[in-house]
Amino acid sequence: MTGSNLQELKNYAKELLPSAIDTLKEYLRFPTISAQGTAIPETVQYVEKMISEAGGHSTVLDDLGGNPVVYGFFAAGPKGDSSKTLLFYNHYDVQPPEPLDEWNSEPFNPSVIDGKLFARGVADNKGDLVARLTAINVLKQAEGGLPCNIKFLIEGEEEIGSPNLAPYLKKYKELFQADACIWEFGGKDEEERISMVAGIKGMAYLELTCVGADIDMHSSVGAYVDNAAWRLVQALATMKNQDNEILVEGFYDGIQEPKESEKQAVKALPFSEEAVSRIYGLKRPLITAARGSDPRDAMVFEPTMTICGLVSGYTGPGAKTVLPKSASAKVDCRLVPGQDPDHILESVKKHLKKHGFDDIEVSMVNGQKAYRSDYNHPFVAHVMQTARDVYEKEGILAPNSAGTGPMYDFGEQLELPIVSTGVGWVESKAHAPNESIRLQDFEQGIVHMAYMLSGFPAALKSAEEETNAI
Repeated sequence: MTGSNLQELKNYAKELLPSAIDTLKEYLRFPTISAQGTAIPETVQYVEKMISEAGGHSTVLDDLGGNPVVYGFFAAGPKGDSSKTLLFYNHYDVQPPEPLDEWNSEPFNPSVIDGKLFARGVADNKGDLVARLTAINVLKQAEGGLPCNIKFLIEGEEEIGSPNLAPYLKKYKELFQADACIWEFGGKDEEERISMVAGIKGMAYLELTCVGADIDMHSSVGAYVDNAAWRLVQALATMKNQDNEILVEGFYDGIQEPKESEKQAVKALPFSEEAVSRIYGLKRPLITAARGSDPRDAMVFEPTMTICGLVSGYTGPGAKTVLPKSASAKVDCRLVPGQDPDHILESVKKHLKKHGFDDIEVSMVNGQKAYRSDYNHPFVAHVMQTARDVYEKEGILAPNSAGTGPMYDFGEQLELPIVSTGVGWVESKAHAPNESIRLQDFEQGIVHMAYMLSGFPAALKSAEEETNAI
């Protein structure tokens, strides 16, 4: 598209912005917490309502178990190309809001403060969905209407690992078939550059449980009774040392060497240790500094093992002298392409048995494989170029995110290029108290999606012509 058309889209977006913000606020009031199973039916109904009001058709898929998957469809306009289809992936579920006492406002009562909209789920991922639906409304006002077919897959279990999504993708593969996909998240970095990814890390989320007795005991019996909490801590300490090296044999099996183009892309990624320390209030240096490695390489190419939580005994105020009957830990392993979650589970079990901790039970809470899209696909270049035009600044594209989602299933079943971009910012604090987006970023995200869609068919056709010429 030309600059004048871009300006036209900006004008339409500005006109629709107040209504879009009102819609988003209403959407954010639903406490759609998949981990707790709250507000699922009413949220699904509201998602259907938003699709309908934007002129689309929706179907609720719930025949394979789990929270419903919402399918949305918008047909190309009279001057559009109905042979081209873009798929949007989003989710309507959010993280629990705890700890509640750290919020400066009610998590499910959206608040606008200094140009920022605060609420649980506003950055991850409800703001992105409303921005995309608003972009469709923007395009409908422009001459020619929608330039291509547009599909949505909106699920309700992403925040608990999408355990039921793969069967839906397999059964309804034809329904969700498209030429390319825009993934759910993204935002601006500490230097105000739009940051995008073309892949995602996998995950093996494990729960380790140690049971030592039927009841909690008086702590005085610690003179002769083994302590489940100490035993679990000692077991965990065998899995990762003080240099943050993962010691589980087999953990690194199958890792695929990144391509040279991916390595070069990661070297070009910006990273500010000072900014990271400030945003999170870090009390110690980065662990990559101790081993002399690049945090950008670690973020993209290296797997991790993180203790997410430990529970045992008494943790309330004051003292209660007990010897806990049991202890449990949640351990999150972020994986890179080539690693298999089931293999990680078995490797951890073998490791614990080898080190004398075969009484500790290990179960998989969530397992997902990593995925990297084709970094050189024309769609990737198109998303980058349109972002450059809209944001008037060079964007950042990483081969994969440090986070996890069900992108592997999309890549395997639908075989399409995927780029993730969204309306967040460096201090969005997704999964943390005081989650937010900035309204100016929300507006720009609407424009980017409208502008990207407007040139989508032409970008794909140009690439096809080049391929045929060769």
